[in-house]
Amino acid sequence: MFEVRNIAFTYRGSPVLRDVSFVVSPGEAISVVGPNGTGKTTLLKVLATLAVPDAGLVLSDGRNALANADEYRRQLGYLPEKVALYEDMTVKEYLVYRARLKGEPAKRIRRRVGEAAELCRVSDVLRRPIRWLSNGVKKRVALADALLLRPRVLLLDDFLAGLDAAMRDAAGEVLSNAAAFSSVIVTGHEIDDLARWTTRFLVLNGGVIASTVDTAGADRSDVRARVEAALGGGGQ
Repeated sequence: MFEVRNIAFTYRGSPVLRDVSFVVSPGEAISVVGPNGTGKTTLLKVLATLAVPDAGLVLSDGRNALANADEYRRQLGYLPEKVALYEDMTVKEYLVYRARLKGEPAKRIRRRVGEAAELCRVSDVLRRPIRWLSNGVKKRVALADALLLRPRVLLLDDFLAGLDAAMRDAAGEVLSNAAAFSSVIVTGHEIDDLARWTTRFLVLNGGVIASTVDTAGADRSDVRARVEAALGGGGQ
């Protein structure tokens, strides 16, 4: 169980997040949506231990994740909005390097790389230099990096940005597969796509969770209407 309790964060005297709380069950994927500048990226940075909140708790299986950051990071996969891949490396070289950097024992690295590459559908490009790949495939390589240690918590920031429809379908399939072993939190603007792959939307507006919209059994147009209503009709 992954739980966020009463997170608050202030930047230069202005509140960005205020009393943000939610729970993500094992095997569940949720979407966090909201206008630009409303705190989605900041929230994920807090959850990834890259920003220190003013107040609140992050609990992973009942343990204070922020107070046990080294242990928590071993259970965490994080894909930021912008990823700087080492483009002179092949995909395999890059993933092996990242696994070593994360402290994975050498005897397990080959298996970890193979599993992540298969899950993210990049097995066929393992020997290609990253610079030769399309943006969509690079995104899947970055996701394979985030999934190398089969994290219990997976954070994906603006996951579908810049991808065409076919690439979004492929990325969404990976997201669904990752939810089999991770609690997944994804931010983005693509409401219709995210409604296919996540169980609910948390609508972040004005630094607070303005609404929760369940997707299970709901018509996609109804989900969109409810999300946009929570955003004040202004979209994202």
